[in-house]
Amino acid sequence: MSADVWFLDTAVACAFYGMIAGMLVPALIARIPEPEPDTRDDAPTDEAGAVDGETDQEVREPKVAYADIARTKWLRQKTALATSLVAALVGARIGWDPALYLFLFLAPVGVALAVVDWRTRLLPTKVIAPSYVAVIVLALFAAWSEGDWSSLFTAGWGWLVSGGLFFVLWLVHPRGMGLGDVRLAGVLGIALGYLGWAELLTGVYAGFLLGGVGGLLLAALRIVDRRALPFGPFMLVGALVGVLAGPAVAAWYV
Repeated sequence: MSADVWFLDTAVACAFYGMIAGMLVPALIARIPEPEPDTRDDAPTDEAGAVDGETDQEVREPKVAYADIARTKWLRQKTALATSLVAALVGARIGWDPALYLFLFLAPVGVALAVVDWRTRLLPTKVIAPSYVAVIVLALFAAWSEGDWSSLFTAGWGWLVSGGLFFVLWLVHPRGMGLGDVRLAGVLGIALGYLGWAELLTGVYAGFLLGGVGGLLLAALRIVDRRALPFGPFMLVGALVGVLAGPAVAAWYV
């Protein structure tokens, strides 16, 4: 993908799609099943004493119900605007290419996950697991329609590089990262990897950079607790940066 080609006509159509899809995000959030409480002594944990991806904060404080999040005032308008903007940007960058379908699917799903993670510090598997299937199917369709199976090779490497990196970080420091982040990293790695190495590496690095700098700033402003920083939104914004700036970063580096 050229670093200087943008598709404004595609951006307009994708913006309209994003507005419609974004209005459905609260309904998606409301349909997420609540995690079942498990107070057994041998319950599987992925954080220090937390069940199924919960952090210390979720153990101490009751989780906000997904249905209550969906009823937040002005949420529908906000998610419509956010999804429309994301869809327009990826449309402008990718153009009418089969790879665009991966990111048009991820736009509303990513906005929903960002909202949920920000409010609950959880990335629900009930959303991420089906997203794996959808992204893989869309990647296969894109490769078949383009006749370019090499993109599937880099998509596979994207899953290994991004998902593997986050998995190692979770093993090393489980208090600082949940399994939900690991699962999301794999989904984003497949999509970014399908576009190419430039988008993949830029997107992963941007997520860490935004999470580090943005997290410190938000903690300094007392907007979030630095011990319970939701990393999912930064990963998602970083992936968007990878799509938009990946080719330019690669051209500059080379």
